Amino acid sequence: MDQVITLFFNGSSSLYLDSLAWNATQMFVWIPFLLVVAYVVFREHDFPRMLFLIGGILFCILLCDQVASTICKPLVARWRPTHNPYLQDAVDIVNGYRGGPYGFFSSHAANTVALAAFLSPIFRRRAITLSLFGWALLNCWTRVYLGVHYVGDIVVGLLFGFAVGTIAQRLYYHYFAKAQPLTYHPRNLKLIPRAFAITLCLIAIPWKLYF
Repeated sequence: MDQVITLFFNGSSSLYLDSLAWNATQMFVWIPFLLVVAYVVFREHDFPRMLFLIGGILFCILLCDQVASTICKPLVARWRPTHNPYLQDAVDIVNGYRGGPYGFFSSHAANTVALAAFLSPIFRRRAITLSLFGWALLNCWTRVYLGVHYVGDIVVGLLFGFAVGTIAQRLYYHYFAKAQPLTYHPRNLKLIPRAFAITLCLIAIPWKLYF
């Protein structure tokens, strides 16, 4: 069933969608957006909060990445669709990209949703929550579209990442936000949705088609 669902969402006959998925999965495309998020997060925090937030971000990334890539992938040893000898001929790949041999579970899904779950409650703004989780879910879609993950890999990554991000957020709330809720300047809060929208516009440009 997982293979059937994955093949349904994998690839298409559209070169534009190929370009869109390829652009969206590149980490460097998201660097300006993430820098804006970091600027807004750290700008109005005192030093102890800033250190805790840095620790929370590192906790989310390192735990998700290590559990997914160092423990689960070699232990479970589930072939990516692009490496599965019984399925790889049916998988639509883009620019010859196949990823590493194993894909359970998705570290992309776990990392991005962990950061979204950790950071979005800090701002308490719907537009920022939608931007952060939109970033995470768009990355998840690209991994299935490019054929480097099964849908099941993504779902498990999302669940694990959300759990890790929620734990980090609970710790932050317990030690800081519960005692001294922090308010952000409305002008700064608008920067994150705007940066997300601009990044989406850049991703939508089919520049990869011209290389």
